[in-house]
Amino acid sequence: MPKNLATRPQARPRLTTNLRAAALLGPALVAGVAYLDPGNVASNMTAGARYGYLLVWVVIAGNVMAWLIQYLSAKLGLVTGRSLPEVLGQRIRNRWARRAFWLQAELVAMATDIAEVLGGAVALNLLFDIPLIYGGVITGAVSITLLAVQSRRGPRHFEFVIIGLMAVIVIGFVAGLFVAPPDPAAIAGGMLPRFTDSGSVLLAASILGATIMPHAIYAHSALARDRFPTGPGHAPDPARPSLRILLTATRWDVTIAMVIAGSVNLAILLLAAANLAGVSGTDSLEGAHAAITANLGGLIGTLFAVGLLASGLASTSVGAYAGAEIMHGLLTVRVPLLARRLVTLIPALFILGVGFDPTLALVLSQVVLSFGIPFALIPLVALTSQRRTLGEHVNRRLTTILGIVFAILLITLNAVLLWLVLTGA
Repeated sequence: MPKNLATRPQARPRLTTNLRAAALLGPALVAGVAYLDPGNVASNMTAGARYGYLLVWVVIAGNVMAWLIQYLSAKLGLVTGRSLPEVLGQRIRNRWARRAFWLQAELVAMATDIAEVLGGAVALNLLFDIPLIYGGVITGAVSITLLAVQSRRGPRHFEFVIIGLMAVIVIGFVAGLFVAPPDPAAIAGGMLPRFTDSGSVLLAASILGATIMPHAIYAHSALARDRFPTGPGHAPDPARPSLRILLTATRWDVTIAMVIAGSVNLAILLLAAANLAGVSGTDSLEGAHAAITANLGGLIGTLFAVGLLASGLASTSVGAYAGAEIMHGLLTVRVPLLARRLVTLIPALFILGVGFDPTLALVLSQVVLSFGIPFALIPLVALTSQRRTLGEHVNRRLTTILGIVFAILLITLNAVLLWLVLTGA
């Protein structure tokens, strides 16, 4: 018997296994869209235009932290069968403490909504010259359509739509690097951790707030719970993969999502550092788009705007999903996703209506997000390190130590930022 024929029967089971494993991917890719929202674009673009390659290390460090944090969030949802807001809603017994925690989480979610709607509005203005206020309305309307897919067709169809938009985002923001590649030596120099002034600290906090987003931590645990209903209270399903297989697939899912998100965020900063440094007006998304178009051509400029639009549409849908889960988990109030989307559009449309600088609003929203990180991260690390919560899947000691170190670093950076702002240093 020919050798190739003898090996064919073995190839089919392996192919089937790989297809089954691939079918388990998805929740992290949806949560990962939160790492590619317009706030990321504004923060990384501004950092590259103002400081060149100085903050490359912040993007890389933030992505490494994000991998661990998103995996812990998904693990909590898989093992317990509940989202992080649900677990906190049960553990925080004092009604007023629970409401206070919900309020800060809700403000963070609203800051996220503002960034995403603003980004979509700016993109529509760049592509079709649509006034910003109408662009915000259109962005909100499209996001409502995407949320309807999630509500009526289920999480899998929602994942396909969001992953498709992620592919558009990648193409839109990475294409420029092939036309004007950055300096490798400068990139290496940017990996040395350092700051130059309070402005660089502000942007570092903004980058981290856009990279490690509190609402993504809340959302990922809910996405994993909805996609793979396991844990106490769920009936056994012989067709469902074992929890260990799901956790292994989740590690791959998070790795793929974070590699994509980290690469795109780094590409945005490098694109600005290589082509926009010293160019006037590039602190705004409109100015950056004009400079990219002038320096790299109309096609790259259009791709950038299309990527920004896809970023706003995808991330605002995930943000609304996270906000609804926060309210349900902490207040046990179930607000329809579509109704919540309409309400959270108001602050963004107000900002657009009064003529506030959209790019500045985007950067400031990411700073607000960075201050919300400890409130999501500390409980996440604490819960996943408790055997009574996760049983045999409790964190290893090294994992818990890394989580604590990351939390301390993020809180310290925010404290330094606050001190610099208050003292005017």
